[in-house]
Amino acid sequence: MSIQVDRKLMRSVFVDTVIESLATDPKVVLLTADISSWSFDEARVTYPDRVINVGIREQAMIGMAGGLALNGFRPVAHTYTPFLVERPFEQIKLDLGHQDVGAVLVSIGGSYDDLPRGRTHQAPGDVALFDTLPGWTVHVPGHEDEAEKLIRDALAGDGRVYVRLSDKANAEAAPVLDGFTVLRQGSAGVVVAVGPVCDDVLAATSTADVTVLYASTIRPFDHAGLRAAVTGAQPNVVVVEPYLRGTSAHEVAEALGDVPHRLRSHGIRRDEEVRAYGRAADHDRLHGLDAASLAESIGDFLR
Repeated sequence: MSIQVDRKLMRSVFVDTVIESLATDPKVVLLTADISSWSFDEARVTYPDRVINVGIREQAMIGMAGGLALNGFRPVAHTYTPFLVERPFEQIKLDLGHQDVGAVLVSIGGSYDDLPRGRTHQAPGDVALFDTLPGWTVHVPGHEDEAEKLIRDALAGDGRVYVRLSDKANAEAAPVLDGFTVLRQGSAGVVVAVGPVCDDVLAATSTADVTVLYASTIRPFDHAGLRAAVTGAQPNVVVVEPYLRGTSAHEVAEALGDVPHRLRSHGIRRDEEVRAYGRAADHDRLHGLDAASLAESIGDFLR
């Protein structure tokens, strides 16, 4: 007998979680820039002063978030990744960072979830951009249950938090920890999987003698966790991230500054803009992020 398992998109989990928080926490204010605004129509009627759609004015949305935070509110800003991070990046830097106030920024679309809309809806460099600013926590959940806890915790806090949601999700949720979760232990090397690439990493390394670490929170980077894993294995480190290739290379270098090591990075290609539509699985393959490509690359690296 088969058991049907109902799953929700992370985007739907975000909507439900914010609506619940609006009812219980008068400090929570949601800002949208048209995207997903229809999902909050009823909440906007109930909380007209705390559910605000600014239209296609993302820079204004982040500026308003800074002003709300200065007045004691917990602002949540939401839209597609490029409109949330790239377009209003100056406001993120100044209105939130320079003013030293907190907010929760929640993106959808990942690196290439919405392929029919093309490059305008893709922003694989988002986490690298946040690396240029101090004080940000970056969550990359790999499962809707992880997303719910991370969003709830972010809403209850007062820091600057970026939550990167994706349509791609792993089959099972992992524990939500501040640092790495050890999924498998081996001796030939250490493979770090971030968020929704975890299932592909586990499949790619199913017969390899490697330690596999998992993270749904990638900033701050768990330096101690990586050092501990490398202590128990050969210092061959592979990092697989669902955004720009090599984004965490500087963190690995800092964590292992006094440990001779080798590093191979996997992620969205830097050398070429992949100008193709197709399906997300096609882009996984074109970027070398599918299980077969990862298995070949990791196996070659460890020889």
